[in-house]
Amino acid sequence: MLKLNDVHAYYGKSHVLHGVSFEVHPGEIVALLGRNGSGRSTTAKAIMGLVHAEGHLHWKGQDILRKKAYEIAHLGIGLVPEAREIFPKLTVQQNLLLGQKGSGKGSRWGFDDMYAMFPRLKERQHTEAGVLSGGEQQMLTLCRTLMGDPDLIIIDEPTEGLAPKIVELVGEYLKKLKDRGISVLLIEQKLTIAMAISDRALVMGHGSIVFQGTPDTLRADAATRKEWLEV
Repeated sequence: MLKLNDVHAYYGKSHVLHGVSFEVHPGEIVALLGRNGSGRSTTAKAIMGLVHAEGHLHWKGQDILRKKAYEIAHLGIGLVPEAREIFPKLTVQQNLLLGQKGSGKGSRWGFDDMYAMFPRLKERQHTEAGVLSGGEQQMLTLCRTLMGDPDLIIIDEPTEGLAPKIVELVGEYLKKLKDRGISVLLIEQKLTIAMAISDRALVMGHGSIVFQGTPDTLRADAATRKEWLEV
């Protein structure tokens, strides 16, 4: 579905990704783990065409390396950024509307789906997004991306700054996305949620993939966790 092979990425003269290779298959959750500065967010930006990248990057067999971000989004990849990037002066409903492609007809997701998944957003649908709590804004960002009907969602640090109960809620909804046939590339620091819901785990260090395997394999690999994940 999504395949990266020997991908390098740069910020100006700074070489950030060094030959990243991995795949995300249909209907699976893949956790991309690593410390801050390891290259996880840059990997997401490279996939979305937001940084200069080289190598081989394919989506459903199509080369997307030189495409614009909006073109990649229209092909079925959605990004939920770490910064959330909601429109604070627009209401919840208006933010969701902006996520739709075209009229939204034929989409797997609509307003009713979003409000069924997140009843709190329905209660706040006419409220300006800027006054929502951090957890509500995270729900809104995820839902806005879903309104574009992606087949793959890249979600960057969805639990950052959230209370433990909200973290559990986010994990449950990511599993619901998988049940609906959507693949998820989950960029996370919290091992607990990532290991609980992912099918496979990738660990990044210094701009490269240093581990690929199942969550159980990573749990058993104390040396990898100590060197690349634990603080």
